[in-house]
Amino acid sequence: MTTPAAETARRALTLREWAGLAEDVPGELVDGVLVEEEVADYLHDLVVGWLIATVGSWALARGGLVAASDAKFGLTDDRGRKPDASIYFAGAKRPPARGLVTVPPSIAIEVVSPTPRDARRDRIEKLGEYAAFGVPYYWIVDPQLRTVEVLDLGEDGRYVHALAASGGVQRDIPGCPGLELDLDALWALADELEQSAD
Repeated sequence: MTTPAAETARRALTLREWAGLAEDVPGELVDGVLVEEEVADYLHDLVVGWLIATVGSWALARGGLVAASDAKFGLTDDRGRKPDASIYFAGAKRPPARGLVTVPPSIAIEVVSPTPRDARRDRIEKLGEYAAFGVPYYWIVDPQLRTVEVLDLGEDGRYVHALAASGGVQRDIPGCPGLELDLDALWALADELEQSAD
């Protein structure tokens, strides 16, 4: 017996059809086809939660918005993604309250999962997609490597590395004056979680 989700995965979808799928149908839209999303583990979600709490409190205090994954962003006519977190700065055009989001966030954050396929998706595929969509800052956070990369969209429509760090308190976050990221604290949480599982 074929499930509705499996049937959906077999046929081409428009961006609007993808956006209208039920919440229990997972996946992102790539070239009009529903593709499997990464399966997040607790470490992944711990890092996402820490980033939302840290960057979110900074953004909210300055009139910005912060959201977790599952918001569907329509990047092109046949590509839709769901970043792990998205930030809209104060003064930036706001996304709709419901439905497909076609307004680029100020920051898209992806937390890299440990599989090579997921790392490729975040580091290569989404890099070009978010740049073409017009996302000013793309953050790639890798819990396995214990790194944070901030990419800044240049006038030529390509990202350049504006920050790459693995520890310490980072205070000069591109586009985010006054934000501090205590990476030592973040990775200590990750270490504690991993050690408690041993």
